[in-house]
Amino acid sequence: QVQLVESGGGLVQAGGSLRLSCAASGIIFSRSVMGWYRQPPGKQRELIATINTGDRSDYTDSVKGRFTITRDIVKNTVYLQMNSLKPEDTAVYYCYARPSYLIGDYWGQGTQVTVSS
Repeated sequence: QVQLVESGGGLVQAGGSLRLSCAASGIIFSRSVMGWYRQPPGKQRELIATINTGDRSDYTDSVKGRFTITRDIVKNTVYLQMNSLKPEDTAVYYCYARPSYLIGDYWGQGTQVTVSS
């Protein structure tokens, strides 16, 4: 079975940093596009970062320059380093996987990030 387990969320002051982790199992990690979504309170879920099978990363404008997505093939883990956090970054953050070899997308359970001012 596919499992994506996020960790690393919490409460941080504006300007601070957090690193989220997503441990993946049940997929061929090196053949899967990985990413991070977030859902602020009262808003729709939005894709904020992806990393493809060639380790090329893309970001939505609101996080570009502040967030970095990386992956560790040995550990089957994708990370989201979040710097210069703002109150508007407050959201539930979800790990995302799209295996290239099958049809279907997968999400983790989410981890809460709260940025105080």
